Amino acid sequence: MEWSIQQIAKLAGTTSRTLRHYGDIGLLPASSVGPNGYRHYDEAALVRLQRILLLRELGLGLPQIGEVLDREHTQEDALTGHLAWLRQEQDRLTRQIASVESTIHALRGGEQLMAENVFDGFDHTQYKDEVEQRWGAQAYADSDRWWRGMTAEEKAGWKRRVADLGTDWIAAAESGIAPESAEAQALAGRHVEWLTGIPGTPATDPDNVKAYVIGLGEMYVADPRFGANYGGEEGATFVRDALRVYAEANL
Repeated sequence: MEWSIQQIAKLAGTTSRTLRHYGDIGLLPASSVGPNGYRHYDEAALVRLQRILLLRELGLGLPQIGEVLDREHTQEDALTGHLAWLRQEQDRLTRQIASVESTIHALRGGEQLMAENVFDGFDHTQYKDEVEQRWGAQAYADSDRWWRGMTAEEKAGWKRRVADLGTDWIAAAESGIAPESAEAQALAGRHVEWLTGIPGTPATDPDNVKAYVIGLGEMYVADPRFGANYGGEEGATFVRDALRVYAEANL
């Protein structure tokens, strides 16, 4: 059985253009091409596309995804490993939900908050491999030492700062202001100040901070996990453009 490119795009929540691009770079070849030039995909292609989308959610770029798929022995083994990761993520999210529900219940009832419950499920170590892959083991070690050295109040304050920044970015994007506007550039300044305050990242190196900020903006658009913090792809694009303007002018 085969499906048309339009059918697969709709089922996968992507676009025909994206699927054609995956095919053009050899990442997802069509199983057949009709006389009219339309591409079709069989079950093996569907499974490969599922792997591609799962790896994109982990933040891997297309070249890295191709390398991962090429070195895997069987799709079944690969999916089994990814399923294990998804179940871990599901457990973490379940604990986060329970943590937030517990906080709401305590606040409404005037009860005393338990710090160990408030932060259950917020485990930064889940990004260890990704951080080390992008910026090296020392970067993770420095940031991990910084985070563990915080008090519960400091961690809560840092989380509020991140949440407030995200909220302000979304509001700015929805207001229709230009990325180069004074309001957007003030937000970009806050964003860079926040980034440079995290030990271990390239943002703390004056020689690399400009390229890092610009590259991070691109990643916000490319990676749905980051884009979700800014209201989706449109909001992430606004943040990217504002950060680029700021970096070119100030870094």
